Amino acid sequence: MKAKASARHVRQSPYKVRRVLDLVRGMPVDDALATLSFTNRRAAPTISKVIESAMANAEHNFAMDREDLVVAEAYADEGPTLKRFRPRARGRATKIRKRTSHITIVVSDGEEE
Repeated sequence: MKAKASARHVRQSPYKVRRVLDLVRGMPVDDALATLSFTNRRAAPTISKVIESAMANAEHNFAMDREDLVVAEAYADEGPTLKRFRPRARGRATKIRKRTSHITIVVSDGEEE
């Protein structure tokens, strides 16, 4: 069985979020949350919230046991980009791209279907 949770339009670039997701992919959920609590990255609290949501979905919707859950999949897709401009010399402007992410976490009980 698999349960899923996602956070959309997170105001951080997917490149930076993926660096944190690579730490927890494949871990048991309790170990993943412990690792994230000591990770000094801005994406860590958001990712831990998504993992807790996926755990709650697994327990409530599929009656899965919390101790057996493993982070099966963890990925960050690119969301919409906010485009801004910064004034530069001689009347010019430079583009600033404020990127967003869609974070998805899938937890499973480790058994094949």
